[in-house]
Amino acid sequence: MPFYHKLGKIPPKRHTQFKKPNGGFYYEQLFGTIGFDGMSTNSYHEQRPTQVKSIGKQFSVAPKIAKPNNIQSYRLRGFEVAPKDDYLESRTIVLTNSDCNIILAAPKTSLTDYFYKNTDADELIFVHKGSGKLRTMFGNLEFKYGDYLLVPRGIIYQIQFDTEDNRLFIVESYSPIYTPKRYRNWFGQLLEHAPFCERDIRRPEELETYNESGDFKIKLKKQNEMIEMIYGSHPFDVVGYDGYNYPYAFSIHDFEPITGRIHQPPPVHQTFETNAFVVCSFVPRMYDYHPDSIPAPYNHSNIDSDEVLYYVDGDFMSRNDVEVGHISLHPAGIPHGPHPGAMERSIGQKDTQELAVMVDTFKPLQITEEALKISDDDYYKSWLEKE
Repeated sequence: MPFYHKLGKIPPKRHTQFKKPNGGFYYEQLFGTIGFDGMSTNSYHEQRPTQVKSIGKQFSVAPKIAKPNNIQSYRLRGFEVAPKDDYLESRTIVLTNSDCNIILAAPKTSLTDYFYKNTDADELIFVHKGSGKLRTMFGNLEFKYGDYLLVPRGIIYQIQFDTEDNRLFIVESYSPIYTPKRYRNWFGQLLEHAPFCERDIRRPEELETYNESGDFKIKLKKQNEMIEMIYGSHPFDVVGYDGYNYPYAFSIHDFEPITGRIHQPPPVHQTFETNAFVVCSFVPRMYDYHPDSIPAPYNHSNIDSDEVLYYVDGDFMSRNDVEVGHISLHPAGIPHGPHPGAMERSIGQKDTQELAVMVDTFKPLQITEEALKISDDDYYKSWLEKE
C-alpha cells in the first residue's frame, strides 16, 4: 500500500509489551513482504498466530496448458464459464505465465465454511457482477460492481456475496501489486496528475475480533498446491494493527480518464503495476478533440508484451462482435488494431461509454485447456476484409 493505515488497539511502541486488561499479553506479528524490505504491517493477536493443529490433504491446482507457445489472437466468452457453488472451485485459470494467472470465477455461494490464504500471490479481484463483503484478518471491505479488491499475499480471508449471481475477473500476481510509481512522489503520495488519489482508496474500517480456540479450517495455496490445515485459534483474532500492508478497494468508476487532442496511448489508463505486468482501466470518457482526430486506437505491435482486454460494459468502439464478459488476447509478435470499419465509425464521435480492464504482461501468456472450451478459434481472422 502507498500510505499508512491504523485500525484497532496498538501499543505506543513496536516490539514492546502489550498487556490485556485482564492480564496476559497480546501477541505481535510482523506481516511483510520482500524479506524485511517491502510493505509490512504489525498486528496484535488475542492468541499466538502460530498454532497449527494438523496438516491435511494436499492436491494440485496447477492449470493444464493447451498452448505453451502461442502466436494466435483469441476471443474468450467469459460468461460461458459455468457458475459453481464453492468460491475456490469456481476459479478457472484461462491464461497463465510464470508471473501471473488470469482467472474467471462465478461463485454462487459465500466462502464461510473455511478460510482462504494465498501464500503465492497478491490477488486483484475485479467485481463484474455481484456485491457483498470481503472479510479479512485486517478488517472488512464492502464491495459492489466495478470494484477492484486488492488482497496482498498471505492475508487470510472469507468472502460473502449478497446473491448467487456473481462474476469475478481475478489476476494472481507472484510479485507485489502497487499503484504506478509515475503517479507517486518520493514519499509515496499520489501526485496531482494521477487519475485517482488516496481519497478514492477504501481501507478496512470494520475489524472483527474473535478470541476463540478450536478447529478452524484454512485452505492455503502454495506453489500451485492447495493444502488444508487446521488452526487452533480463530484467524480473525486481531485487536489492532498499523502499517502499509493490508487489503483495500478501489472502484473503476473513480478512475478519472486522461484525454487529449489526439489519441492517448494505453499507459494513460494504467491503474496498477508490478515488475512483470500492468493493469489499466478503460472508462467512459470524452474522445480526442483535434478536428481531424481518429478516436479509434491506431494499429500497434505488441513486441514486448501480451495484451489481455476484459470487456465489462459499454460500446467497445474498436471491436466488432465483442460482448460483455468477453476476453481478447493479442499476443506479442504480431500487430493488432481496430477491426475493419471501427476506425471509420469512430470519426466524429464525441465520447465513449466503454468499461474494460486491460492486463499487459511482459512475458508470453500460455493458453489453458479451460480457455479453449470458451474460445472463438477464428477470432484471429476477424481483421480480414469481408468479400
